[in-house]
Amino acid sequence: MAGSALAASLIGGLIGGLIAGAASAQQTDAPPRAAKRPHQVASPNGARNDDYYWLRDDTRKNPDMLGYLAAENAWADARLASLTPLKTRLYDETVAHIKQDDGSVPYRKHGYWYGSRYQTGADYPIVERRKGSVTAPAEILFDQPAMAKGLSYFSIGDYAVSPDDARIAWAEDIVGRRQFALKVKNIATGRITTDTVANIEPNVVWADDRTVLYVEKDPVTLRGYRVKAHVLGTPATTDRLLYEEKDDTYQMGIARTADDRFVCIGVQSTVSDEQRCAPVAGAATSPAAFAVIAPRAREFRYHADHLGGRWIVRTNRDAKNYKLVTIADADMARGTAGWRDLTPASDTVFIEDFRPFAGFVAVDQREGGNRMIRLLTDAGASQAVKADEPGYRMALDVNEEPDTPWVRYTYGSLVTPTTTYEVNARTGERRVLKVAPVPGYDPAKYVTERVWAPARDGTRIPVSLVHARGVKRDGTAPLLQYAYGSYGISMDPGIDPGRIGLLDRGVVFAIAHIRGGQEMGRGWYDDGHLLNKRNSFTDFIDVTRYLVAQRYAAKDRVAAMGGSAGGLLMGGIANMAPADYRVIIAQVPFVDVVTTMLDASIPLTTFEYDEWGNPAQKPYYDYMLGYSPYDNVTARAYPAMYVGTGLWDSQVQYYEPAKWVAKLRELKTDANPLLFRINMEAGHGGKSGRFERFRQNAEWQAFMLQQLGVAG
Repeated sequence: MAGSALAASLIGGLIGGLIAGAASAQQTDAPPRAAKRPHQVASPNGARNDDYYWLRDDTRKNPDMLGYLAAENAWADARLASLTPLKTRLYDETVAHIKQDDGSVPYRKHGYWYGSRYQTGADYPIVERRKGSVTAPAEILFDQPAMAKGLSYFSIGDYAVSPDDARIAWAEDIVGRRQFALKVKNIATGRITTDTVANIEPNVVWADDRTVLYVEKDPVTLRGYRVKAHVLGTPATTDRLLYEEKDDTYQMGIARTADDRFVCIGVQSTVSDEQRCAPVAGAATSPAAFAVIAPRAREFRYHADHLGGRWIVRTNRDAKNYKLVTIADADMARGTAGWRDLTPASDTVFIEDFRPFAGFVAVDQREGGNRMIRLLTDAGASQAVKADEPGYRMALDVNEEPDTPWVRYTYGSLVTPTTTYEVNARTGERRVLKVAPVPGYDPAKYVTERVWAPARDGTRIPVSLVHARGVKRDGTAPLLQYAYGSYGISMDPGIDPGRIGLLDRGVVFAIAHIRGGQEMGRGWYDDGHLLNKRNSFTDFIDVTRYLVAQRYAAKDRVAAMGGSAGGLLMGGIANMAPADYRVIIAQVPFVDVVTTMLDASIPLTTFEYDEWGNPAQKPYYDYMLGYSPYDNVTARAYPAMYVGTGLWDSQVQYYEPAKWVAKLRELKTDANPLLFRINMEAGHGGKSGRFERFRQNAEWQAFMLQQLGVAG
């Protein structure tokens, strides 16, 4: 929607008087109140009334809805006005910890060194390459500051250079709804071709010098479901269909193998994978060229890569925490009977990822709650890369050329800036390529710990902590506790420039590695989803109570924060243990679980039946209804709350938090502030640009510090 039209809709909504209390909020000092309009949400297990269902508008043009959101933004502006100086200080302090003209560590591919660099004050980087040497003249691939000029949102999701190194294809989003467009340009001339394809995933792969493969999205559900081949210079309407996924519980992606010999289409659900690969020569023209590595089956997951006459596969077949197997090219026709174990199954080591090299494999794994790297030679020798802190994160970095003994990886912790290393798999030599600069930061001023909090069922929950060295463990400090706890996504420790100002003000920061992630292996995830989802909520609450009991924090100075599925966590603890928290920050929160999961037209719903359950089935319906934050709001006292969303969010639709806030305003019995910030020009990740994130963060940080009684 054009900016002027959006403004007109907002004004019309405010003047129309159709939102109860919206127009009078600024005059009476009362918060906005959304009108109640009874609506029956049907399901196979009975109907439920939803008074705020009308706030859903898929066109995002309804003046009543837009008027209510505008009133909420105006209310937040008014309540936060006095915090403007603190907000400004927090933002300025954060920016002071950022090296504004920083650049990435260049990596080599096909004789070119690729990298990116920021100019001082720029929100977006310049992406470039240099032929033969890092000191050669730069070819500009993307001048993103220029590309983003005049746009309220800009993102390049993926890019790929053609095999002849002459052209570059990329996926571009200028709305924030993750509906990308394919674009192509000639690198030498900078001329953008007429080739464009709308509504694709941020995933592009070249099959040959003239053909780009992409994943087309369903226009309603936004599910990537078709792989197509676009030949340069031809209309998109003639693009060849290479594969269509009929099962709407699967999503897909495309990639080349490490040796560039195959193009693979991978489809995945929560509990199943299937991968089909074709030699590069036939990938663009023949759907029949794609052969399935192993057919899909429930509770069978795998991912395959190819190098040196063999396939290497990460799989959970007979290994809950995954293992690596190999398949000789000659044995592919035998299926899984031709698989040979490269690593054993383990109850304590979870294999997260891998990268094949000539003569060895770099394994990205988890053990004891930490993510680490292990190097495994073809001869069977194993070498772990050393770490020196109790809580840390290692991860494989960009390794585009497999014919080298040097493996690039990153290391960081809650006090150690992200450091890019490379280690020699033959000699063990390790060298630092770059320490991410953090101006004005001294790691010696801070302390990090790893503690284990007992959950109510006896499970020990790992917790990563950081605080300034002078903070006393005497039960008086303020605490910010963060977690995610869904989809098997693990939250690893790392430095955030926007967190340093909080630490310097005496705030203790904790990451609760709750069940629902995979920090402790696949069983950790299994114990935190479907009919075990409540464990995620109770784990978080039990970590809070443990940290308070151990005098890391004051009982009445605890803040909780989570976003997306972590926002569901925030909604859950707000209903289950509101007295344990002084303030809750919920960003883009997934809080209307049952209604959303009943609607297969909503993006992501069908992918996630194996994450949350399908509420068409009564056991799941009853269980989900028992914890869904929106459905469990009652007349009670709630903590102070800051809720954020984006109007164009495609992952958690804006109307979920809008309905939740409206219901909280109706029923909550306390006088604690409830603020709802709606970004009208952004999606799930907020506005684009490297500084904009910190500007948005400074607002909720200022609000949180005020509620915790922390001096500015």
